[in-house]
Amino acid sequence: MADITPILMPKWGLSMREGKLAVWHVSEGATIAPGDEIMDVETDKIANAVEAADGGLLRRRVGVEGETYPVRALLGVMAPESVTEDELDAYVAAYETPAGAEEDEDTGPSYQYADLPAGRIRYAERPGEGVPLVLVHGFGGDLDNWLFNIDALAESGPAYALDLPGHGQSVKSARPAGLDLLVDTVAAFLDHIGAEKAHLAGHSMGGLVAGALAVKHPERVASVTLICTAGLGEEINSAYIDGFVKATGRKDLKPVLTHLFKDQSLVSRAMIEDLLKYKRLDGVQDFLAELAGNLFAEGRQAQQVANALAASGVPAQVIWGEADAIIPSAHAANLEGAVTHLIADAGHMAQMEKSAEVNRLIRDFIA
Repeated sequence: MADITPILMPKWGLSMREGKLAVWHVSEGATIAPGDEIMDVETDKIANAVEAADGGLLRRRVGVEGETYPVRALLGVMAPESVTEDELDAYVAAYETPAGAEEDEDTGPSYQYADLPAGRIRYAERPGEGVPLVLVHGFGGDLDNWLFNIDALAESGPAYALDLPGHGQSVKSARPAGLDLLVDTVAAFLDHIGAEKAHLAGHSMGGLVAGALAVKHPERVASVTLICTAGLGEEINSAYIDGFVKATGRKDLKPVLTHLFKDQSLVSRAMIEDLLKYKRLDGVQDFLAELAGNLFAEGRQAQQVANALAASGVPAQVIWGEADAIIPSAHAANLEGAVTHLIADAGHMAQMEKSAEVNRLIRDFIA
């Protein structure tokens, strides 16, 4: 029925198969606007708030708090008051959850690979019309750091997230492991996707990369959004950087990862295991040690872009979690002329902890 709008279990990334409906944030009879946070969903990797894609009157909560459902399962229905209870009953009874394998291609970003001068690079793509947005992760991260962002941001145009050299499933042998390698790789990636110009959003070290690319090639950058970024000040949590590089087991890594989040319970067993698998890949340990030595030696950031980026004329936005324990949020004030937002109750991984807010800020800025 055209007047009934379903609310479904979301799919975050290609590996998600199910999620637990942790809590509803809206009651039956509530009017929902697009972008409202309507529920929290927990996966084996992380918990996150679910934003409403559509607006309407919430007539029925089908999903039960505390229960686990497959991806695309029916959790609720919105419909105007003109739709009868019998029609709602019939819709709910007739709904069939699509098979997961059939949904993967359409509901999650597809992983692709590009052979660039640095080597083979993995990326996720969400096609669309207009100037593309490229998402750049931080030190030790990968494209899945944008798990809760890429689909929402792709509503405004094409969106991409890539694994930088030495990270994720991209080449580990590229050298020297430093800022120039990362900047040149993102520039080559723009060539690969045929983008004369792109919006860039970078997190942490990825913000430094995005800012440095805007300085080097301002004609290719439509805007930069820097999230809890490196490159705007000298201070950085050396215990985190050194601890991450040296960690070889769960016992070493878990206390290091708690620095990333305001809500430390978000450091799940799956997150730790995924990072340990990555760190054990051939070449990763050497790459990370060299990169950390070049960028973050002795607890100081070696590369600064604030002044040059301000002079470049590229529109810039800075987003920071107030509880960032890796890089001081006070650095946000160092980029003259930038639009700045501090997010309460968020740490260094603000794009994951407060994804709905970060997504809105990025969409509004690049609009």
